[in-house]
Amino acid sequence: MPALKQDVRFCTAPDGTRIAVASVGSGPPLVRASHWLSHVEHDLASPVWRPWLTALSRHHTYHRYDQRGCGLSDRSFAGLSLDVWVSDLEAVVDHLGLERFPLIGMSQGGAVAISYAHRHPERVSRLVLVGAYAQGVLRREGAEQARLEAETMVNMMRVGWGSDNDAFRQVFTNQFIPGGTPEQLRWWTELQRRTASPEGAARTLEVFHDVDVVRLAASLDVPTLVMHARGDARVPFDEGRRLAALIPGARFVALESDNHVLLEGEPAWPQFLDELQGFLAEDTEPAPSSAASLTPAEAAVLELLAHGLSNQAIATQLGKTEKTVRNQLSVIFDKLGVKSRAEAIVHALRHP
Repeated sequence: MPALKQDVRFCTAPDGTRIAVASVGSGPPLVRASHWLSHVEHDLASPVWRPWLTALSRHHTYHRYDQRGCGLSDRSFAGLSLDVWVSDLEAVVDHLGLERFPLIGMSQGGAVAISYAHRHPERVSRLVLVGAYAQGVLRREGAEQARLEAETMVNMMRVGWGSDNDAFRQVFTNQFIPGGTPEQLRWWTELQRRTASPEGAARTLEVFHDVDVVRLAASLDVPTLVMHARGDARVPFDEGRRLAALIPGARFVALESDNHVLLEGEPAWPQFLDELQGFLAEDTEPAPSSAASLTPAEAAVLELLAHGLSNQAIATQLGKTEKTVRNQLSVIFDKLGVKSRAEAIVHALRHP
């Protein structure tokens, strides 16, 4: 198996929490919102996540980060909330210098991605939601039964998450990847112990149980692809359908799998990749030929701007100074009749 090389750095959230950020691959950016149970260093050797890293970095620079309280990020979990997680994503994006990019939200990360896209529609070119939901279990219909189950799961975490006995953690493993091989099941069970403390895991799950982004999802104005496994034991299939119905114009794809996290080798894996790459390919069209008045140098700057690069990143790639790029963008804006970077990006994407 070819070696994967990733760049791990740290950014600082507004409250001082250090967030571990990992980038792998090359090409236009692709960002994954944080989700529970991540460890950017441990993932490289993972029989579950490594195929995701390989596939998603094939045509993109794939950026992901450990949620606060998990992996290499600070293990502080005080004051956890959806707003805090969205603020962490904002810090990561600013640290990476990205202007516009497709965003993936998986599982609990779907609510984070939806909230970010609502706050920053000019930055999110496309939204991909996998195994995601709009409401946590305590906000859904039948909340009383759900409350009992949710409290039981949280208490199991507090009691058994850090135990030497794997039995407690295997309950969660069987919800995430029931179709896993023995190696995959063993690895996922170990990931739980590695990535978060018992109390950190329990507090995180408690907050996600109470999440509600229905109103935000219904007001989104971004091309969206929603994919969900029919037999998902972690997030019911109907929650995926409901989410897709909420988001205006969203496309829904049912995946034939029982796994919450898809595994390489199962029939749904190539379907998922085909759908994902087809959707993202629409976001990587070249800069507009309709802007005939642009010089070749200006067109090159606009193309990189449309791919989500910052002024400094454009300057580095084209061998220019940042001041030169800034001046060229002013000229480009005048020629295109736009007033901002966001308007220039939209023009570039709509006029290939």
